[in-house]
Amino acid sequence: MKIKKLGHCCLVIDINGTRILTDPGSFSTGQDEEKNISAVLITHEHQDHLHIDSVKAILKNNPDVIIITNTAVGKILESEGIKYTKVENEESYNLNGIKINGFGTIHAEIYGDYGRVQNTGYTVNEFCIPGDAFEMPHEKVEILALPVAGPWMRVKDAIDYAQALKPRVVFPVHDAILAPVAAFVPKMLEHFLSESGIKTKAMELGKEEEV
Repeated sequence: MKIKKLGHCCLVIDINGTRILTDPGSFSTGQDEEKNISAVLITHEHQDHLHIDSVKAILKNNPDVIIITNTAVGKILESEGIKYTKVENEESYNLNGIKINGFGTIHAEIYGDYGRVQNTGYTVNEFCIPGDAFEMPHEKVEILALPVAGPWMRVKDAIDYAQALKPRVVFPVHDAILAPVAAFVPKMLEHFLSESGIKTKAMELGKEEEV
């Protein structure tokens, strides 16, 4: 599996030539130029995960792309005349032999009901992107896109989640709000997760890497 991080939670996952793009939000722009994309996964409707202009650019560059998401995001897409395939908690989709599974139901709490939209995490074979919640997937995870910063979480939550899932490797996502001086956060992950035998990998933006 090859992964290219475009920014925040926007990734391109390449599995034997099938390329899947995740969460094309407003904190990244590289998604607007990507081609040969087979599917797009959108975990929830917040703008840092769903940017409609980016979705339209992706569709223009990839007219046969399949957009996979939940009902709440689907309503927004439908209002823009964009078709989607619904995959939610305990549902699955087979994409060229690649198994995409949905898990989880709701965004983690920020404060009260604020921002508590529908959130669907996805596993793609052994890869996992949870969106903005730390709910447990239904499958074994080897590669985890681990959220590390946001108004709904603490670093402790990220470490506990990774230790509960026990993947082979994690790499930080949901990190666009971190200033460069906050490079200590990935170092904290590496320090604590290495004790559990979990490798932490830094991802250079725009560079495809074998994971």
